[in-house]
Amino acid sequence: MSYDGWKSYARAPLAVRATVALVITLAFLAGPALLDSWGYHHLYYVNVYDHDWARLLRVMGFWPTWIVVGLVIWLNERDSDRAGAKRRSNLVIWIPAASGVLCEVVKLLIRRERPDVDAGSWVFRPWSEHTFSSAGLATPSSHTMVAFAAATIMARLFPRARWVFYLLAVGCAATRVMARAHYVSDVSFGAILGWAIAWGIWMQLPSASAEVSAS
Repeated sequence: MSYDGWKSYARAPLAVRATVALVITLAFLAGPALLDSWGYHHLYYVNVYDHDWARLLRVMGFWPTWIVVGLVIWLNERDSDRAGAKRRSNLVIWIPAASGVLCEVVKLLIRRERPDVDAGSWVFRPWSEHTFSSAGLATPSSHTMVAFAAATIMARLFPRARWVFYLLAVGCAATRVMARAHYVSDVSFGAILGWAIAWGIWMQLPSASAEVSAS
């Protein structure tokens, strides 16, 4: 969505915005859910994380990765623009963090177990069982959500390299399905939520929007 498109959406009546949000959510959760069983049985890659390329992709959804990236941005830019370097560094660090926290809350609400609990069949955890623990819950994928939130903010800061960041995020999501750690709908839902969080925060920060890198 373009900047002007986002502003038009923000000015729309609440009912319109809620309807659009619901349709998008269903498109990225309910639609891909039709592929969950197929993905479990046909996209499995035995010991995928034994490969360096898969581990590289997975750490795109590991929050400390973006702490390091944020630190690099701050160290590289602080001499020329100390305040701007701090703002950009904070965006790279804290937007993925916020995405990860929200993911854990959504997991607790949906309560769908990981695919390997019952060979790819959906299993939902009762509210009475580990009520406030998201361990072992699948929907949405936290790695994917963090990766897409980070990719989105990096794409805004470094637009010429945006496809690099998004391809890494897609790769992260793919490995989660290949490892049978998540369903297809877990990663598609995590992707749209991560993107929406980062894009929404960015659009609320006019000062940040003016700082798109010229590189």
